[in-house]
Amino acid sequence: MKRIFVAPDPGRLRLRNATRAVLGIGLAVAAAELAGLSLTASITGGLAALLALFTVTDGTVRAQRVTTALLPAAGFPVLALATVLRDLPLGRDAAFLAVVFCGVYARRWGPRGHALGIFAFMQFFVVQFLHAAPAQLPELYLAAGIALVAAGAVRFVLWPIERRTPPAAAPAPLPGRGLARPTTRQAFQTTVACAFALAVGQVLSEERWYWAVGTTWWIFVNTASRGETLVRGFRRVLGTVVGILAGLVVALPLHGAPAPTAALVAVCVFGIFYTAPVSYSWMMLAVTVMAGLLYGLLGVLTPGLLVLRAAETGVGALFAALAVTFVLPVTTHATNDAWIQRALLAVRRCTAEAAERLAGSPTADPAPHAAELEVLLGRVRLALAPLVHPLSPFRDRKARARQVLALLDDCAREVRGLAAVAADPDASHDARLAAACWRVEAAVEALLTRERARDAADRETAAETAAPAPAASEPLRAAPALAHLHGLERLLAELDGPLRTAPRSPLVRS
Repeated sequence: MKRIFVAPDPGRLRLRNATRAVLGIGLAVAAAELAGLSLTASITGGLAALLALFTVTDGTVRAQRVTTALLPAAGFPVLALATVLRDLPLGRDAAFLAVVFCGVYARRWGPRGHALGIFAFMQFFVVQFLHAAPAQLPELYLAAGIALVAAGAVRFVLWPIERRTPPAAAPAPLPGRGLARPTTRQAFQTTVACAFALAVGQVLSEERWYWAVGTTWWIFVNTASRGETLVRGFRRVLGTVVGILAGLVVALPLHGAPAPTAALVAVCVFGIFYTAPVSYSWMMLAVTVMAGLLYGLLGVLTPGLLVLRAAETGVGALFAALAVTFVLPVTTHATNDAWIQRALLAVRRCTAEAAERLAGSPTADPAPHAAELEVLLGRVRLALAPLVHPLSPFRDRKARARQVLALLDDCAREVRGLAAVAADPDASHDARLAAACWRVEAAVEALLTRERARDAADRETAAETAAPAPAASEPLRAAPALAHLHGLERLLAELDGPLRTAPRSPLVRS
C-alpha cells in the first residue's frame, strides 16, 4: 500500500488521469441510462469508455483522436460476431481464438494496433461476461457509441491533460523477422495458451470459462520475455485472490444495491487508473472487486462464483506460463540486453545533440532524447522485473539487476540536467565540453561493443590542443554541463562491470 502513495507522480499525472477516467466513464454510463438503455447496455458502454481511456496511448493528441475514432471499426464487427455465435460453442471458440491471434498480431503497428487489438478482444469478452443476445446488438452498439463520444469529449475537450503534458511516445517493439518478430511470436504463444485455457476453463464452468481466456490474454499484454510473463502471471493471480477476498467483504453484502455499488465501482475505476503505472497486483485487485460489483448488479454474485473466478484465473495463468516456456520462448536475458542497449543509445544520442547545441547549433535539441530515455527506462524496469522480484532465488543476479537499474536512473538524471543546461541560451561552449561529450559517447560505444574506444584520449588531447584558451567567464558557464558529463562518464564506467557477464552468471547481461 505504501508503494502506491509514495510512488513518483510528476505533475500529479496519475491522479489527474484517474480522476478524469471516473468522470468520463461516469458520464458514459449516465448518458446510457438517460437514453433508457438496459443494464447490460449500460455496462457495455461503461467498459467501452474505460478501454478508450485506458488503452489509447499514442504519442500525440491528434493520433489519440484518430485511434479513438477507429475503435468502433475494430470492435463493432467483433461484437456482432460474438453475439451471433454465443450459443454455437464450436464456432464461438474458433472465432474467439482468431480474435486473440489478430489482436496480438496487431501490436506490430505500435500503440494504435495495440489499442485496437485490445478493444476488439474485449468486445468478444464482454458478450460472454454479460451473456448478451443478438436481439440486444442495436442497443449495445448505441451504448458503446455514446460511451466513446462521452470519453472522447472528456479527454479531448473538457479535460485535455495531454495538451499541457504531452505523453511520451511508447518505445517501438524490438526488431525481428518472421517468428523472430516479438508480436508474431507472441501472437502464437497467446493463441496456444488461450486455446488450452479455454478448453480447461469450460471443464470448470460452461458459463464462466471466459475468465481463463481473459487472464491469459492480459498476462501477455506489455510483456516480451519468459520472465516478464511469469512475473505478470504471478501478480495477476495475487491481485485476483486478494480482490476476491475483498469482494467477499465489500461486494457480497451489497446484494447489488445500485447507489452504493455505483459509488464503489467509481472507486475501483479510480484505483485501476491510479495504480496501473506502478503496481499490476493492485490494479488487478481493483479490477476484481469491480467485476464482483458488476456481478452483484446483474444479480448473480455468490461466494461460489468468486471461488470459480479464482480457479479460472489460476488456469489462465498456468497456461500462459506453459506457453511462454515451451512455445517459441525468449529468455529474459536476451530481452534485458536489447532494452538496456536501446537505453544506452538514447544516452549517446542525447549527449551528441547536447554537444552540438553547446557548440552553437540552433537545430540540435537533446530534450526529445532525454524524454525517450525516460520511456526506455520504464521498459528496462519491466524487463528486469523477474530478476528483482522478491521471490527471485538468484540473490547475486538480483543485486546486480538492482545495481544496473540504479545506475541507469542516475544516468537519466544526469541526462536531464545536461539537456536543461544545453537549452540555456547563455550556456557557453569550450573544448572541454567537446572532449567530455566524446568520452561519454566512447564509453557508451564500449558498453555496446564490449571494446574500449582507444581513440577517446587522443581526440580529447587534440581538441584541447587545437582549441583557443577560453575567456574568463567561459569556465563558469561550462561548469554545469561539465559536471553532468563527468557524472555520466563515472556512471557508464560503473555499468561496465554488471553488464559484462554470461547469461547464467550472477550478473544481468548476456
